[in-house]
Amino acid sequence: MFSRSALTLFVLFVGSAQAGKRGLAWPWYNKSLDPGVLNNGDGQVVAIYDWETYAPPTSTGGTGGLGFIGMQATMDSASSPVSQLAARQKAQGWATVFSLNEPDINGISPQEAAEWYIEWINPLAIKKALPAVTSSASSGQGLSWVSQMISACAGRCFYDYINLHWYGTSFAQFQSYVQNAHNQFPSATFVITEFALNNGGDQVAFFKSAFPFLDGLSYVLLYFPFVASSPALVQANDAAALSLVGSSACLYTNAGGPSAAGNLMY
Repeated sequence: MFSRSALTLFVLFVGSAQAGKRGLAWPWYNKSLDPGVLNNGDGQVVAIYDWETYAPPTSTGGTGGLGFIGMQATMDSASSPVSQLAARQKAQGWATVFSLNEPDINGISPQEAAEWYIEWINPLAIKKALPAVTSSASSGQGLSWVSQMISACAGRCFYDYINLHWYGTSFAQFQSYVQNAHNQFPSATFVITEFALNNGGDQVAFFKSAFPFLDGLSYVLLYFPFVASSPALVQANDAAALSLVGSSACLYTNAGGPSAAGNLMY
């Protein structure tokens, strides 16, 4: 069900056939980086999120001219208390909100997620995304988890986007995953908030194929390659991410400029 209660238009990202779709997935440890480096004013990069409901940490203290999207990535946390979700949205003026990060592999059932979503996400009078799920094809995970949550909602969950993650071994595999998601939910609009090849893959070649593919899909509103950080920062702070995608997926160099992958964002 698409939200009828969202009163704030997502003007940064809709309303123009030329509007960019690209965004920055911004880790908490990025305090030394400037998101404006990847926003050269041509309108390709339009959004930023940080898996939290506080403003992204940056060297400039701002978002580099990008629209910040708050994310209640867990049901509750010390850094993003769910009790403060509505107040933070109002204070910071988000136009949309992302919810739960990969609940399908983190022990949260579709039924639990549905009730939580109805209580905390529904009341926000902005655009809303269902929880971000993995590309797992295992029973009860990935797209099947989304389907079960929608069923558990029984028409009571208001949402505008289905949120996808993907990690794999080839562009063809990624293309098939996105198309299959569309086939399963043909009336839905999607945001893809994490995606990259597994470590060892040619990330630059992959992104060269993936970006124009996603740009051409009317049912994909926004996409965020993983990850908007530098090799040194990822190595120092997120060993799991380094193992998952390697350093060539980073959009920044250690000097703070755009990497080979980052240059593709323009």
